[in-house]
Formats: sequence, structure tokens, C-alpha cells
Amino acid sequence: MKFHNYYVYITTNPDRTVLYIGVTKDLDIRMEQHLDDNNENPKTFAGKYFCYNLIYYEYYKDVEVAIARETQFKKWSRAKKNALIGRFNPHWRFLNSAAALEKGDLPIWYVGKEPGD
Repeated sequence: MKFHNYYVYITTNPDRTVLYIGVTKDLDIRMEQHLDDNNENPKTFAGKYFCYNLIYYEYYKDVEVAIARETQFKKWSRAKKNALIGRFNPHWRFLNSAAALEKGDLPIWYVGKEPGD
């Protein structure tokens, strides 16, 4: 089995009221796609609801594990998702914003650990 880089991620809208959960092999490109889809004529859930702000992510080398985790998240209640995000990113900072990237103290998810462990 060949291993690559995969990310399970959660984005939100500017008001932090809608969550979008996805999986990708390139987080930077995927965030650009979400932002681009928000412009003009949105065709996806993330585009229609302005979910282009990254607030949570996990890294995996195995796509099957990443997809299983994404599926797990999608079954969770909103309260459980909020708690997970809050342990990782307590202030729900937009991790892909220019200001956050420039500041440089972004949270990091460590493989094999739940945030807050």
C-alpha cells in the first residue's frame, strides 16, 4: 500500500454558524477551492454557505483511515464537533487566514492523539 498525505478538515462560515467536513490530499489547494467556489455562482454546500475558513484538521498517511474519520465526524452531533474544535482551536481562529498564518502560532494535530490529550 502506498502512503500519501491526507487531511480530514472542518471549515466554517465567517459567522461560525455552519460546519463543513471534508477530506483532501492537499489542504492548501482545497481551501483555495472552497474560497473560489464561494465567489460568483456557488455549486457546493461549502460554497453556498461560505464555508472557506479552516478551523480544524487532522493528518493521515492512509486514505482509508482519513475517510473513516471523516465519516465518523459527519455522524457526530454539533455539540460533539464543537467540543472537538474547541479543544484543538479554542477561539475558533481561521487557520488559513493571512493574519493567522503571519502570526505563526497555529495549533498542530498530532497523529494518534485526540486534541486536548
